[in-house]
Amino acid sequence: MWLMNYITKNSLTSPNAVKGNVNKNDRDGTAVVSSGEHKRLKSCFPYGIFSVPPTGERAVVLPLDDGEVGLGVIANSTDLEEGELMLYSKGGASIVLKNDGRVLVNGKELAV
Repeated sequence: MWLMNYITKNSLTSPNAVKGNVNKNDRDGTAVVSSGEHKRLKSCFPYGIFSVPPTGERAVVLPLDDGEVGLGVIANSTDLEEGELMLYSKGGASIVLKNDGRVLVNGKELAV
């Protein structure tokens, strides 16, 4: 049993993710250019969340056995503390969930 697990674990090569720049978005998916062009990418998000990455953002692409998937864009640094969450748009709108229970919408505290 352990031998079969060892052989299986060590004989498979894991796919290598690549990063590149978002080149285009349309109905067919996202295109990312790295060492080559990755077209018609489907995106990978947690359930209930969807986003269309803006052209020019740095994105990560993961090859799978049945194609490729866009994992998302590489986040820029923020002033968030560990455990906090931010949603933001290209136009500048943002929602921040703070560790102390506060909710900031576009930088202003939401009264609850």
